[in-house]
Amino acid sequence: MVLDEASRVFLVRHTYVPGWHFPGGGVEAGETAGEAMARELREEGNIELEAAPVLHGLFFNDLYSRRDHVALFVVRRFRQSAARSADREIAETGFFPVADVPAGTTRAVRARLAEVLEGAAVAERW
Repeated sequence: MVLDEASRVFLVRHTYVPGWHFPGGGVEAGETAGEAMARELREEGNIELEAAPVLHGLFFNDLYSRRDHVALFVVRRFRQSAARSADREIAETGFFPVADVPAGTTRAVRARLAEVLEGAAVAERW
């Protein structure tokens, strides 16, 4: 979850799955979860960390696998070198006001925003 100083959240719309999501992806062999997070932010948003992120939680995600877990980091200090151009994986990206995320923003993204920003109870499942 990347949040800027204007209370906007960075979201990604992929070409291969519906909805708006946080940037993310798998952890490669030999890579830590933090290294994977930083790599995915570079790949999906041209975003570079300027301070250490905070781990918000580890969530079980049985939508695609009975063994999938999502580590959600909250990033508040970063820089974006350029807007992310569309390609065959990423349809579009952008920063959106937290109170007005786009239609199609997934239930999981909305739930995590409520946890981080409104103090909602933290779930165990994505």
